[in-house]
Order: sequence, then C-alpha cells, then structure tokens
Amino acid sequence: MFKKDVYIERRKKLKQKVNGGLIVILGNDEAAMNYPGNDYLFRQDSSFLYYFGLDMPGLTGIIDLDNDKEYIFGDDVDLEDIIWMGPQPSMKELSYNVGVKNSFPTNELSDFLKKAKASGQKIHTLPFYRGDNIIRFADLLGINHKETEAYVSKELILAIIEMRNIKDKYEIEELEKAAAIGYEMHVTAMKMCKPGVYEREISGVLEGITRTHDGMISFPVILSQHGETLHNHYHGNMLEEGKLMLTDAGAETTMHYASDFTRTIPVGGKFTERQKDIYNIVLAANNNAREMTKPGVPYIDVHTEAVKTIVQGLNDLGIMQGNVDEAVQAGAHAMFMPHGLGHPMGLDVHDMEGLGENLVGYDEEIKRSTLFGFSGLRFGKRVQEGNVLTNEPGCYFIPELIEKWQNEKKFEQFINYDKVNEYIGFGGIRLEDDILVTSDGCRILGKRIPITVDEVEKTMNS
Repeated sequence: MFKKDVYIERRKKLKQKVNGGLIVILGNDEAAMNYPGNDYLFRQDSSFLYYFGLDMPGLTGIIDLDNDKEYIFGDDVDLEDIIWMGPQPSMKELSYNVGVKNSFPTNELSDFLKKAKASGQKIHTLPFYRGDNIIRFADLLGINHKETEAYVSKELILAIIEMRNIKDKYEIEELEKAAAIGYEMHVTAMKMCKPGVYEREISGVLEGITRTHDGMISFPVILSQHGETLHNHYHGNMLEEGKLMLTDAGAETTMHYASDFTRTIPVGGKFTERQKDIYNIVLAANNNAREMTKPGVPYIDVHTEAVKTIVQGLNDLGIMQGNVDEAVQAGAHAMFMPHGLGHPMGLDVHDMEGLGENLVGYDEEIKRSTLFGFSGLRFGKRVQEGNVLTNEPGCYFIPELIEKWQNEKKFEQFINYDKVNEYIGFGGIRLEDDILVTSDGCRILGKRIPITVDEVEKTMNS
C-alpha cells in the first residue's frame, strides 16, 4: 500500500466532486476456477484499491458524503482461517492503515445500506463487471438484480475518471517498476526467438518473469508469428526462419500498476529488407506520435498523424497511392492499421475501461468517430500533464480484409491491390511504448526496450 495520507487525500478530493449521498465501492471476492476452494489468483477492484488500498477479498468501502464518515465492512479471520493462512491483522488495524476510522463486520452491511435507502439517501455505485457483485449488491439492498443499474452513478464515474486519469508521483513510481519488468520480459523474448522454438515456450517464460517479481501479467500475453491477427492468444506455432514474431505483453506490480509494451522481431535475429521497409514506417509513426504528444493536444490528432506517417510510407513503397490526407479522411488506411493509436493505462492496462470507454477517452469537445480506423481509438480527447497512455501504431496485412475490400473494389484510388497481394503472409508489425505526459511534452516510462533495427538485431544476437 501507499502511505495512509495518500488514501485520505484521495477520498477527501472525491468528496468534493460528488454532491451528497452514499458512495459504495465494492471490493472483489475470490472466484473459483473449477470447484469451491480452488480459486483464480485474486485481483482486487481497481477503484477500491485507489481509494481504500486494501488488497484482499470480501471488503466494501463506503463514503457517507452527507455525514462526512467513511467505513470499511469486512470480517476478521477466525481460528480455522489462521490454521490455513497464519495470523492476519484485524479489520480495525487494516482500516486504520488506510485512514478509515469505522470498520464493521460484513453482516452489518445490508442493514446499513437498507437504512440509507429507506431514509432517501442517494446511493452511488460504479458499473458492475462481475456477476457475483451484481448479485451481492442486489442482495444487500433487497432488490432484484435487474435494478442494480439504477444505482450506477454517472456523477461518481466522472469524478473518479477525473482523478484517476492524472497520475501522482507515487503512481508514476509504480508504473516505472511495471515498465522495468516489461523491459525484462521483452528482452527475454528477443533472446529466445529462434527457429524451432514454440511460441508457448516464450509466452510461458514471460508469465513466469512477472511471478518472480511477485506480480502478475497485466493481460493475457499476445505472442505470435501471425501478428496480422491483432490479439493472437494462440501460442502453438513453431517459430520459422523468415517470419516476424509480435509480442504484446506487460506486467502488474505488487500494487497492480500496469505496463503494456509491444515489439515485433525477426525469427532468427535478422530482418529482411522487405521487413525493414515496413518496420521503419511503423517506427517512424511511433516516434512522430510521441514527439507530437503534449498537454493540450487532442490524442485523436496524434492518431491521425501516426496513420498519415504510415500511409506516406506505404505510398513510397507503392502499396498505397494518391493523396495522403484524402486517403486518411476516407479511412483507406484502416486496411493496414484498423486500431487506435493507444489507450490510457494505470491500475488497469486499459485504464478505467469498465467505467465506460467514451467517458474516459472522450468529452463534449471531442466525440468518438464511427469511421473504421478511427472508431477503435480508446482515447481521443486533449491530453493533460499526468496522463499515461500507450503509443502503439501498427501495420498489418490481413488476408481476409484484403480479399474483402478488393472484391468490393474499395478505395482502389488509394490502395494498389496488386502490390498488396505480394505481402500476403507477411504478418503484422506493432511497436508500443508507454508514455507519461509531462509539462511540456511526454517521456517513455522506463528504459526504452530495444526498438531500432540495429538495436533489435544486436539484442537478439547477443
């Protein structure tokens, strides 16, 4: 946990942003894998961690705005628990450690909430993403589970987004730690990427690295020599000379702050000339996007600059043609980069996605586009100092998409299909860094993972 004052100050700020009522933030419970008692690795709810800090199951945090009181509801361990778990701090001690004076057992929570409801006090909750918490909240209030949506508070959501979007110095320290683990993961992948090795051998080692740091992966590892499938979680292929291996992987620290990096490398340690051509286009897009990112700049404009860089590069190779601006405005670039440039990152690798992507990434000024190639951008609004974002342009040759658009004669003024078809089987390239927006620009979190052609080849062959 951070020091007590961090959580006290966060709750104090939240109280100033929500006008009255009772804020209820449910922590997560254990989730059984295949029978009771055999649980998945526990992961606490991120907003609970942000405001209450306690990383254990079965807790609920409450902020009573009308009476200026804070509560944690949870149970002390009994002797049977101690036999299996060892001695544990009491709930009173745990609550004190995060600056909460009032702690009560779980069996008193339902009466507490029902009394608040009966008195007409407004109850604010966050969107539920686990079925057990929907049922739990409904049971606590004595309502049908379909009625829980009525308690989801947009006012609370917007207040939390405003706070969590700006990372403080303590969070940045954790994100740097996560970046360091990510660096170790990706350099390890580079050194293991040899013909005859199975993808699963490498992905398994990457997951193991996170556990040696007492953390976990921040999302299931994406590792494949078929990088044209953007989120390819199949790891059963044997690596072949001449292919490209795309690795998109990151770590969580013990406090659950995330990293998320992508590198694409040549199996065997040497890029072909054709691979270099496409790779350097994506690298230029990554570098241009980072240089453009600074406070006040809409991230949708950064995305647009990145895809223009890719279109210009493909024009130079004869794969695309015509006016770059017109091609991007029409959406022709989406043949090669169908996803957004990046997303917020913090306690969640797609930070606060469960609170609503459009609420997190857009606002009244900048609305989400419906155009393919722009609609996938998770964060488009103006960036602020303290934002942490991913910068991950890519270029992919997706056979099914190429065939579909060619049959439809789509964007023939911008796409040279004869040339594109020469790249069937090429795969895909994505290069991703995590960036922190500073007062006058941005910087990469952690030591930059080898990224130039020379750096990658040198690392792979060292």
